[in-house]
Amino acid sequence: MSNPHADSASAAIEQQSSGRRKPVQERSQQTVARIIEAAGALLAQMPLEDVTTTRIAAEAGISIGALYRFFPDKQSIIDAIAIHHVRIFRAVAEDAIIRPLLDEIQNLETFDPAAVLNSMIDAYIVYLDAHPDFRAISFGRHISAATKESEASPSVGLPALIKNLMLERLGIPNTPELDRMLRVVSEAGERLIAYAYEHPTREERDLIIAEMKKMLAGYLFSGEA
Repeated sequence: MSNPHADSASAAIEQQSSGRRKPVQERSQQTVARIIEAAGALLAQMPLEDVTTTRIAAEAGISIGALYRFFPDKQSIIDAIAIHHVRIFRAVAEDAIIRPLLDEIQNLETFDPAAVLNSMIDAYIVYLDAHPDFRAISFGRHISAATKESEASPSVGLPALIKNLMLERLGIPNTPELDRMLRVVSEAGERLIAYAYEHPTREERDLIIAEMKKMLAGYLFSGEA
């Protein structure tokens, strides 16, 4: 027997990620945007565990019933926030990092593929600094497994940008091993960035990020995929 809350959560996530079942009326679309914006504002002010659907509804200026029309629980709102930010950053990375590097890739003798990974990590850190709501849900297991799979697997999201570069520009074979390596890089990077942010000073954090870059680049571009 299906779980109505799980089904509703999936519908809410699908609404944000695939374009299907979006609110038809402009007013409904605005309500969804207000809910996501309100949740983000609260996440920037208080710990995630203190952010409740009741508080989100109050911050958005709507009833709790109106909130539940679009999001059955807090998890579905967290996932919607994650999808929102991942898609923004993915577009930023493609425009600001991948495309400007295409000219450099023409000369493979001098091109360092680690430069792409390092630039993407740097841009991601800047984005996390600028968006505390995304930072609050990124560190830890707050985003659902289904949403992480749909937005961060080697076939989509940021891993896809790196994979396409490796396949199309560097001539690396498309193998299951490559997908596995990209998943490891994504998971390790996420955890190490969270670890870096646990340190009290920017200098300590930057040292950990620098070590992470060397480790991930050495693993991913070792030629053993």
